[in-house]
Amino acid sequence: MRIFLVIALLVFGLQAKSLLNNKEQESNAKYLNQLKNLVIATQKTRGLTNSYMNGNESALLLIQANKRDMKKAIGEMESLPLSENPIVSNRATSISQSLIKLNSKALSQKASKTFEEYTEQIQQILMLAQTVSKQGSKDLNKFGKQATNIMMETILPLTEQIGRMRGMGAGIIAKHKISKQQKFALQGMLVEIDNLESKLQNQMSALIASNQHYYKSTTTRDLSDLHTMVKAYSNLTNTKVLSGNVSGMNSSEYFDKGTEIISTLMKVFDANRKAIVTDSKGWLDF
Repeated sequence: MRIFLVIALLVFGLQAKSLLNNKEQESNAKYLNQLKNLVIATQKTRGLTNSYMNGNESALLLIQANKRDMKKAIGEMESLPLSENPIVSNRATSISQSLIKLNSKALSQKASKTFEEYTEQIQQILMLAQTVSKQGSKDLNKFGKQATNIMMETILPLTEQIGRMRGMGAGIIAKHKISKQQKFALQGMLVEIDNLESKLQNQMSALIASNQHYYKSTTTRDLSDLHTMVKAYSNLTNTKVLSGNVSGMNSSEYFDKGTEIISTLMKVFDANRKAIVTDSKGWLDF
């Protein structure tokens, strides 16, 4: 009976979705979600630490909360099957050890040094994300590969650029001073953000168009909201923060605007993750 069902599915063109349950694809999606959580928590820790060290004392309690989130994400990653891959495991362990050391000394060194060291660790996490994307790709079908590539190589890098601008800008506003080096860095971030956001819009439009059954209409709305928010935040940064005209600006409010953008990005990330999990169920689940 099952043989006839398989033949019928193929005849009617339903082979676009895997016939059999892809447990590896579902497991990889869980790992990617925790990797995302680690990126976001580390980015927030970096930004809040920079804001605090430049005079925004209200950020201190939030720093500790995000450090706990970092630890939780690492623990979850270590509990999943993909952590048994030696390449993934070695990189993840190195990142975990480095973050523990950095968290313990972050507030006792210069703000600029701490910001740079967190940025370096986030770059290492993003490199791990690319490794996961490649190492896990053998277990993914075409849709899974496309969605994972967008999550790991467009969405997470975009959160990093927004996160860097958020953290650096919040510090500049708190200190009421901007250096030439910071101006140069912010200009580079603005260009990269524009490029990545445009790339994401194009990638997601194409993916949704050919896989509408995996996405809710809210994803398209989230992408539209994202575009509006990114443009507004970039304009605020360009006209106010870059010029040093930060009088009357609130460091925490600027930080929160960046966080809102990243939260919207996470909705798109999660829509892809859920789509991968749904796709992994297959038509048949023995």
